[in-house]
Amino acid sequence: MVLRNVYLLRRSWPRILELMYWPTVQMILWGFITLFFVNHSSWVAQATGILISAVLLWDVLFRGQLGVSVIFLEEMWSRNLGQLFVSPLRPIELIGALFTMSLIRTIIGVGGASLIAIGLFHYSIYDLGLPLIAFFANLIVMGWSIGLVVSGTVLRYGLGAESLAWISVFAVQPISGVYYPIDVLPPWLQHVAFVLPSSHVFEGMRAVLIDHTFRTDLLFNALVLNVFYLGGGIIAFLRFFRAARIGGQLVHVGE
Repeated sequence: MVLRNVYLLRRSWPRILELMYWPTVQMILWGFITLFFVNHSSWVAQATGILISAVLLWDVLFRGQLGVSVIFLEEMWSRNLGQLFVSPLRPIELIGALFTMSLIRTIIGVGGASLIAIGLFHYSIYDLGLPLIAFFANLIVMGWSIGLVVSGTVLRYGLGAESLAWISVFAVQPISGVYYPIDVLPPWLQHVAFVLPSSHVFEGMRAVLIDHTFRTDLLFNALVLNVFYLGGGIIAFLRFFRAARIGGQLVHVGE
């Protein structure tokens, strides 16, 4: 049993990555949170519910990505891809179905949590008003983009890469400024954060809660970036799908 799992681990880079990934991400995330609280503890106290809002909006991104990835993985686990594509179903229609199910699952999950937050903490994220719709839309679209790339990668390289469905989105969490402003990051990481739609959304959320200002410039940046993210995710998935169809992975799903 040990040898079997050692051989499996040695031949599967996603599994090796996962072993080092979670401790590293947690260390980086909480390191930046610590730096933030050292210098901005009073700043947080001025904005009621800022951390609850951050958690709920982050879950929109996470559930959006997971909704696409897990629904697709369930088809692979049940070895149903071959049957699906014997039907007239086209890849772009599959993408539309994944987006729809992801939206439904996210609304149920985050919506339920937001109602519980009202009862437990007397804070409603809906007090953000209309900006909440913009934040939600941008985060779920980014999640869809990541989910498509993950689904395509798993389709192309097999179920040995399925752990990417859970670890991929957390790679952007420390540099998205979920719980702290982007200026807490080192200068070189701030440039990386600038190309993430999520960083503009969370900066916009803090502007609404702290300064009571809706930053349209941040919304515009997030929208433009998401156009490229979503387009890139769709193209990547379709290319992975084409390669898998030629290579026979639609029928032979394995590690």
